[in-house]
Amino acid sequence: MISFLRWAGSKRQLLPILTGLIGDDFTRYVEPFAGSGCVFFALTPNKALLADINPELMHTYVEVKYRVADVIEQLSEWRKSKKRYLKLRLADPKSLPDAARAARFIYLNRCCFNGLYRTNRKGCFNVPYGGKRSGKIPMPEDLQSASQVLKKAKLMTSDFTETLERVEPGDFVYMDPPFSIAERRMFKEYHAACFDPEQVKRLRAEMEKLADRKIKFLVSYAESDEAKILRTGFKFKTIAVRRNIAGFAADRRTANETLIYN
Repeated sequence: MISFLRWAGSKRQLLPILTGLIGDDFTRYVEPFAGSGCVFFALTPNKALLADINPELMHTYVEVKYRVADVIEQLSEWRKSKKRYLKLRLADPKSLPDAARAARFIYLNRCCFNGLYRTNRKGCFNVPYGGKRSGKIPMPEDLQSASQVLKKAKLMTSDFTETLERVEPGDFVYMDPPFSIAERRMFKEYHAACFDPEQVKRLRAEMEKLADRKIKFLVSYAESDEAKILRTGFKFKTIAVRRNIAGFAADRRTANETLIYN
């Protein structure tokens, strides 16, 4: 199953490798950096815990889970256009009814440049319109299918450490954090509390805790000095992937992704 969201840094290219490493020998699937949930939707686990620090993202998942018909009805009223996009981008999401707030997020996500999520210092979404290169609005049946899968997941808006406090024996934890690479700040503006080198240290500490508790995990991270810190003492694979660096086909280049697991 394919996610109904676009996401910069999506792991769709790596799904066969990721799902192979995760397998199916677990009681519950846990993902503290949910993003587009492409691995979650590919696995369609019977039980899951999905979390992210992005409140608009998690609100959208909640609405699709419980009130998908209302979200679909609202989306059907908005045709794809730059004028509509800019109007919705200016709207305060908290002023909208719950289903409209989720529909707004989906619309902006599908129509924005390169599937980016970026906010300014005031927390306002400010990614430009994607034009012809942006995606299509999800079909009703895609959202309905996503709703059925999400009904098997507990959803949280939380920092990754708070999410990992809920992990239990038998869980499998997949973590795909925003990159914080000293020589090139990727996705620096994903959220006001950006994933900086201090967060990398916190992530490493959490990985060690999971290993001590004999809880299986998999971390994906761009090959970098930070990735070397994360992978020391654990199993890992380095995979070449094609990354859309600037949002245009001419700027796609091969980069290495490190997959770290125990």
